[in-house]
Amino acid sequence: MGYGLLIVDDEPLIRQGIAQLLDREALSLSEVLEAADGVEALSLIAEKHPRIVLADINMPRMDGLALAREIQQLDREIRVAIITGFDYFDYAVGALKAGVADFLLKPVSRADVHALVGRLVAGLDEDEARRAALASLAEISRLEGGSAVADPEYRGRIRRTIDEHLSDPGFSLASLARSVHLSPGYLSGLYKDYFGMPFQDHLVALRLERAKILLLSTNRRVYEVAAEVGFDDPNYFSSRFRKQYGLSPNQYRDQIAGARP
Repeated sequence: MGYGLLIVDDEPLIRQGIAQLLDREALSLSEVLEAADGVEALSLIAEKHPRIVLADINMPRMDGLALAREIQQLDREIRVAIITGFDYFDYAVGALKAGVADFLLKPVSRADVHALVGRLVAGLDEDEARRAALASLAEISRLEGGSAVADPEYRGRIRRTIDEHLSDPGFSLASLARSVHLSPGYLSGLYKDYFGMPFQDHLVALRLERAKILLLSTNRRVYEVAAEVGFDDPNYFSSRFRKQYGLSPNQYRDQIAGARP
């Protein structure tokens, strides 16, 4: 499978030059199309459905930002990058509002073009993986009589897996992804939807909450508590604990213990 790419520029030599710089096989490109302006580009998009558009910002009839806005109305899954000689900061806000995914400054080099298109292709690949994972999970849910990917039981499965590995300093998003049979990229977005924060932030918060319990319910030393909740560096543990609660682990233990009747 490959992605179609459309180059939009009113200068034929620039279009052709960029096209010649592309290694289609390495970049997973099925075809490379060309258009002289935004109006012609929209016609080609409707006919050929390319997934990537590289457009000059300064063109007759319809400039690159206007084209990007039109594309966003047609299909938000198309990745649009702007090619320009203008200063980035002069149009960055407008470009972001128009849904532009990336930028390429003239004069372009082969390395620049490949890096840009590579990033866009990687984004499309991740979107495809996310859709495939959603479809698989939806089918599993259907077969098991569940409601959908957002089924609380699946969320519970993720949380139980984390609880089982809180003491493992090597536990990571990739580890969790393997355990629940999802790609790390897809799980990252799903995790934030489920728990309201990125995986790593949530993992640290859960470890610190468990540390509070251990500090108050045991006589373990701080370094022992740190190890039990997955911190292999006691100093880092103490730093994160103080940042989270405004007290060192020992101060927290002494303050809470002192407040007890």
